[in-house]
Amino acid sequence: MTFNPDLCLPAGGKIGILGGGQLGRMLALAGAQLGFDVHIYEPEADCPAGRVAHCTTAPWDDLGALAQFAKGVDALTFEFENVPAASLAHVGTFAPIRPSTTCLELTQDRLVEKRFINSLGLATAPFEDIATIDALQAALEQFGSRGILKTRRFGYDGKGQVRVGKGDDLTSLQEDLARQAWILEGFVDFACEISVILARSLSGDVRAFDVTQNVHRNGILHTSTIPAHVDQATQNAAKQQAVAIAQALGHVGVLAVEFFVTGSGDLVVNEIAPRVHNSGHWTQDGCNVCQFSQHMRAVAGWPLGDPSRHCTAIEMTNLIGEDVLAWPELTREDRSFLHLYGKREARAGRKMGHINRLI
Repeated sequence: MTFNPDLCLPAGGKIGILGGGQLGRMLALAGAQLGFDVHIYEPEADCPAGRVAHCTTAPWDDLGALAQFAKGVDALTFEFENVPAASLAHVGTFAPIRPSTTCLELTQDRLVEKRFINSLGLATAPFEDIATIDALQAALEQFGSRGILKTRRFGYDGKGQVRVGKGDDLTSLQEDLARQAWILEGFVDFACEISVILARSLSGDVRAFDVTQNVHRNGILHTSTIPAHVDQATQNAAKQQAVAIAQALGHVGVLAVEFFVTGSGDLVVNEIAPRVHNSGHWTQDGCNVCQFSQHMRAVAGWPLGDPSRHCTAIEMTNLIGEDVLAWPELTREDRSFLHLYGKREARAGRKMGHINRLI
C-alpha cells in the first residue's frame, strides 16, 4: 500500500484520544504541535490530559456520550489497553480507530497475546491457562517448580502478579482463581530487558527507534538507557521481530515490544503494547521526532518522521511517588529535560513524571 495524501487529515483536523492519563496528555501536546485539535474522553474528572486539551468527562459505558464524542472528531486513538473493547467498538462506528479494535482486544488478554506471538514463530516464556489449583500445581511441575501467576486482563506495572512456587500454600489463591482468569508464566533466566518502539503508518511504512535497555523496580520501569548494551546482531533481530508483529497485526500507530535477552543472546518476547510506551519517553529529547508525534502522524494518515537519535546517549528515569518532590533540584541539571504529568497527588507507585538526561 503506497502513501495516499487523500487519506491524510488536514492540519487543524480533530483527533480523539480515549483515556486522559499522562500518555494522553503527551499525545495531546504532540498533536497540538502538529496543528491538530485534540479531544480527550476520560471518566475521571481533572485528568492530566484534560488540562491541555478539550475533554469529555463521562463513563466508559455511556454510549450517548461516546457517540457524541466520536462524531466530533476525524480519527480516534487510545492511550492505554484498558479501554473497554465494547466502548471502542461503539465509537468505531462513527470515526476510524487507529490502531484497530482488533489490536486492542488481542493485547488485553495475556493468553491470547502469547498465543499470537507464538503463531509468528517467536519465543515467549512458557505459559499455561490457569483456572484451578490443580492446574496451577501441574503447571508448576512443568515449569520447574516456580513461576509468575498473572491476571489475563487489566494488569500493569506489576499489578495482578503473584510469584508462586511448588512448596507454597496455593489454597489461599482459590478465591482469586475463581474471581477472574489467570495465566502462569515460567521464569526466564535473562541477562537484561530491552524494548523496541516503532511506528507503522496507514500506508504500511515502518520506522523503528533505537533499541532501549530497561531496568525495573517493583514491577515498574525505573530507567531506560540508549544505546542498549547488547550487540548489534541482537538489536537487529529485536527490530525484525517487532516489525513482524506490527505487520501481522496490520497495526497503525506506535507499537512497543518488550524482550528478555538471555545469557546466550536469545530473544524472548515478554509483552507487546499497541500504544506509546514508558520506555519510549526518551525519544522526546533524544530524537528528530518523538514517539508521541510519530503516533499522531500515523493516526492522521501522515507520513512518518525520521526517528534517528541526535545525541550520543540518553537515559530516562521515571519519577515515582515522592521522587517528583525533587523537581527544584532536577530542573537545575544541565543537559536534562524534566517532564511532569500534572498529577495532583504523589502516591507510592504512581508515575508522576520523568527526566531525560543527555549523556
